[in-house]
Amino acid sequence: MAKINLGRVILGGIVAGIVADILDYFVDGLWLAPRWADGLKRLNHPAAFSLNAIVWFQILGIVCGIVSIWLYAAMRPRFGPGVKTAVYTGVAVWVLTALLPNIGFMYVTGLFGRRLTLYTTFGALVEIVVGTIVGAALYKEAEAAAGKPVAAEKPREAVRA
Repeated sequence: MAKINLGRVILGGIVAGIVADILDYFVDGLWLAPRWADGLKRLNHPAAFSLNAIVWFQILGIVCGIVSIWLYAAMRPRFGPGVKTAVYTGVAVWVLTALLPNIGFMYVTGLFGRRLTLYTTFGALVEIVVGTIVGAALYKEAEAAAGKPVAAEKPREAVRA
């Protein structure tokens, strides 16, 4: 089994994070901006996120992208390379970074409205999955990146109970 190509994880992860951040701008920065402003006003916060918060959102998006591609690289031996594995990875990362926190923090506590929570959570699904697909397209195993042929994995035998 080939080792994870850390350089390609970082490259693909940064690209995945940037793609997700750009999509997030359209979802949360434009489409949901009025809902975010209303929700923030109800909490006695300024109606817009500060520049500092926006910078942190971008950094966290890139970190999320790197984690996505690292998980993609780890899942490739089990599911094979390609879009299907990138989608599985993106959905897994979305569950851990958007679905569970948004349900547990925004919805259960009633901090923000149900529609805002729903829209931003499912917007994040698109952002993370598309970002992971794009970043995964840049990932190659270390041997393949070096021009060496990658040995095919042996098929795993079914475990009998």
